[in-house]
Amino acid sequence: MKVVELNNALIEELNRMEAEALVAWAFNNFGARAAIGTSFQLTGSVIIELASRTSKDFRVFTIDTGRLHQETLDMVGKVEQRYGIKIERFTPDAEKVKDMVERFGEYLFFTDKAKQEYCCKVRKVEPNQRALASLDVWITGLRRDQSGYRQDVKKAEVVDQDGRKILKLAPLADWDMNRIDSFIEENDLPINELFGKGYDSIGCVICSTPLVAGEAPRSGRWRWQNSEDNKKECGIHISGNTRISGSVRISGSGNISGNLDISDKAGSSTLTHKPSKCSDDDADLESENEDG
Repeated sequence: MKVVELNNALIEELNRMEAEALVAWAFNNFGARAAIGTSFQLTGSVIIELASRTSKDFRVFTIDTGRLHQETLDMVGKVEQRYGIKIERFTPDAEKVKDMVERFGEYLFFTDKAKQEYCCKVRKVEPNQRALASLDVWITGLRRDQSGYRQDVKKAEVVDQDGRKILKLAPLADWDMNRIDSFIEENDLPINELFGKGYDSIGCVICSTPLVAGEAPRSGRWRWQNSEDNKKECGIHISGNTRISGSVRISGSGNISGNLDISDKAGSSTLTHKPSKCSDDDADLESENEDG
């Protein structure tokens, strides 16, 4: 099957499917052109288990930003051993990371949201785009209860990705945390050990911290932004994520003025950051228990 063959009636049918049936449909119809993208959130563990019930040879990829917790890296081996698969690892362009750090410092994400999004773009969004280049179906762990921003997440929708159409699936869109936790316990699934240390959403070191009792989900992501009115995005699940808008211009020398226009050795790109009215409980859309 090809994405161009997906009509509205079929998309509506996919949106009515239960999670296991939807995952099975994806791999049965697209084979190696379908893959699960995971950052080893709890939803990722569930979707990988569902896929294993349909196929013994299914694709899973992850983005290794170069700043992941050791507990997250350990999950790669645990999942590979349990399911007999090889997880594809995509990493940032080393020259772009080097250039970014030399110009703005290793901890540029503390400076302002625009630089945080630039760091995420270099370390996560661009590698994710490379992963999607070989796919027609992208299976994510997004859920509607993760935040106000995600409350309308569809189980299936065709999205634009670098000038072409791909099918983006969120099989667990209508699952809540009780159902996630019960499924994991009933099936004795491997999970990231950080979830036992107070974490709710896991990304990079420093940018992910444990929750304090009473805090909203995702409060541990980019904690220094909790007082701001934004949706705490890394950019992966934002349509048209090759552009992030804002009001700061960063020249090659590091001077700041105007719109955020960050050029690198390979060329230039405009990163635009538009303040969101969404609640910040969502968190990274890269998220954490959103996997993707």
